[in-house]
Amino acid sequence: MNIEQIWSAYQSKLKGYLHNNIANPDDVDDLLQDILIKTHHKLPTLNDESKIKSWLFQIARNTIIDFYRRQQVEKEQQDSQENSLWYEEQEQSILQQLSECMSPFINALPEAEAQLLTAIEINGMSQKDYAEQTGIKYSTLKSQVQKSRKSLHQLFNACCTFSVDSQGNLMDYHPKAHRSSCKCS
Repeated sequence: MNIEQIWSAYQSKLKGYLHNNIANPDDVDDLLQDILIKTHHKLPTLNDESKIKSWLFQIARNTIIDFYRRQQVEKEQQDSQENSLWYEEQEQSILQQLSECMSPFINALPEAEAQLLTAIEINGMSQKDYAEQTGIKYSTLKSQVQKSRKSLHQLFNACCTFSVDSQGNLMDYHPKAHRSSCKCS
C-alpha cells in the first residue's frame, strides 16, 4: 500500500476519531495533518500491512497525547509567567514606595556617605568606576560603602519596621508611629 491509498481509506475514520477526542475543529485539522506527516515518514517501518488500521490509530492516539501534553506545558508556562509578573509587580510596588523616601534618608547622612550612596545605589554606578573616578582605593571604597549602607539601615530602622522573606528580600514595611527622625511619614 502507498500513502495515497492508506489516506483515502482511513482519513475520514481518523478525523472522526479526532473529533471524538478534541473539542476545537481547527485543532482536529492540524492534528490530522500531523498524523498524515507521521504516517508518511513511518510507513517504511510498517512490517505487516494487515495491521495498518491499528498502526494508524496508535499514531493518532500518540498525536492526541502529545497535543494535550503541549497544552499542559503551555498552560503551566503561562501560569508561571502570570505568577511571576504578579510577584514582580508587588515587589516593584514596595520598592517604589520606599524609593520615594530614600533621598531624604541619604541626604541625612554625612555628605561623603550621601554622595557615595547616591552614585552607587541610586545612579547605579559600579563601585570600581566610583573608586577610579574619586581616586579612592577599591578596597577602601568597599569598606566605605558597607559603612554607609549600615548608617542608612540604622536610619531606616529608626523609622520603619521591615518584613523580609527567608532569602532577605523585602516583602513589606510599616512606618513606626510618628517618629521625628522619620523622613517618609
